[in-house]
Amino acid sequence: MTGFAAWVEGIRRVWRAPALLFGVWLATIAIGVPLAAVLRGMIVQQLRQSNVAESVATGASGDWMQEFADQASGIGVTFKPTIIGFGAVLDNLGAFLDNLPRPLVIVGAASAYILIWIFLAGGLIDRVARNRPTGAHGFFSAAGVFFFRFLRLAIVQWIVYASLFGWLHPYLFNTVFPAMTRETTVERNAFVLRLALYLVFGVLLGLFNLLFDYAKVRAVVEDRRSMLGALNAAGRFLFRHGAATRVYLLNVVVFAALVALYAVVAPGAGHSGLTMWLAVAIGQIYIGARLWLKLVFWASETALFQSRLAHRDYVAARQPAWPDSPAAEAIR
Repeated sequence: MTGFAAWVEGIRRVWRAPALLFGVWLATIAIGVPLAAVLRGMIVQQLRQSNVAESVATGASGDWMQEFADQASGIGVTFKPTIIGFGAVLDNLGAFLDNLPRPLVIVGAASAYILIWIFLAGGLIDRVARNRPTGAHGFFSAAGVFFFRFLRLAIVQWIVYASLFGWLHPYLFNTVFPAMTRETTVERNAFVLRLALYLVFGVLLGLFNLLFDYAKVRAVVEDRRSMLGALNAAGRFLFRHGAATRVYLLNVVVFAALVALYAVVAPGAGHSGLTMWLAVAIGQIYIGARLWLKLVFWASETALFQSRLAHRDYVAARQPAWPDSPAAEAIR
């Protein structure tokens, strides 16, 4: 199977499992709604004491939002004009590339979200690997089996990413960049150099992300218990099969196209009523598309790996069935 064929197969597998997308979307909403409810309460309380309540109710006010954020604490400090439309994407991208700290409440919510994904990852990969319905019992059984294995893998991931962001990023942008631009008088040259350093850093992040993705795929498909062994096996697979990198790059290109499309259609700060609900709907469609693409990442990587095995839909672990008892085995 070629890289493009694996990507198409990944799309087909995700398309045949719409419950996966709905489930991860619900998990995303479950993290976001409580924070939104707290922020709403803070806004309501502040507007009751403000003279601009009526004008804010009919349209976004950047000055008021900035004033609110300056006086707020916790989740309230994030309520700025940058959260509207495509500005949120640029704000997150800038913070990611420049390794900027986020408020503690956001870090906590992000950590909880990552933990949910660690739990769901085993069930998601198992479902797309089997390429057939497994039911809720089969999904959550696989998720539970691989949760603690992926937690061990997450420790390795944390060490790697902490090294990249804690040591390599400051070295590139606080040491190398100033040293190479100290005598530069042309802003364009400094900008190009900074882009090149972003590219180097991004490539390293992508390579490690690819390695960890295939470690999860091999762990699920081959029912591996050792995560270090899965990492070693994933590295060998990537070294021997260039199609794995091509599948990953194809997914990255599609993700970039999705972000570019959202930049075009994302509404700005509109008024109340239909415009506001249209902005919410477009934002949710974008979130859904990103989650769908995350599933396609795993499904296409799994399809490619399985295509190099003897069996197209091979998974080592037996699919759990309910009720798992001797009587059920006798009936089967």
